Amino acid sequence: MVTRRILATSGGFLPTRNYGVSEPGATILEALRLTGKTRPKVCLLQTAGGDPAESYLRGYSALNKLGCDVTHLSLFTMPTHDPFDVLTASDFVWVGGGSVANLLAVWRVHRVDEAMAEAWNKGVILGGVSAGSICWH
Repeated sequence: MVTRRILATSGGFLPTRNYGVSEPGATILEALRLTGKTRPKVCLLQTAGGDPAESYLRGYSALNKLGCDVTHLSLFTMPTHDPFDVLTASDFVWVGGGSVANLLAVWRVHRVDEAMAEAWNKGVILGGVSAGSICWH
């Protein structure tokens, strides 16, 4: 039986003393633990913030240090991957904050909403902060 999980939070990546450097907070660490994988596959989405490269860079840096295989699904200006392929192949998907209205509209156009539902049904852990925590409702 598949256990479906969504971790909606107001936490996520935490700032460090080093400018532009983040580290995973407790919610992300728990999601990684829940995958049960030694080297979890993590997909980052920053759609709600317009897919800023610096957000992806911080996420890659923080998660690579933990031994994760990290990828991302950027939708601006065009999708970097097929949403179904990348999301359903992940163990954990993290969605960043920004405009939930824009996120949902862009996701629908590119069928990310359908791909997320398929990933969730497969047992992929879904999580996010701000817009990334309310997009599931």
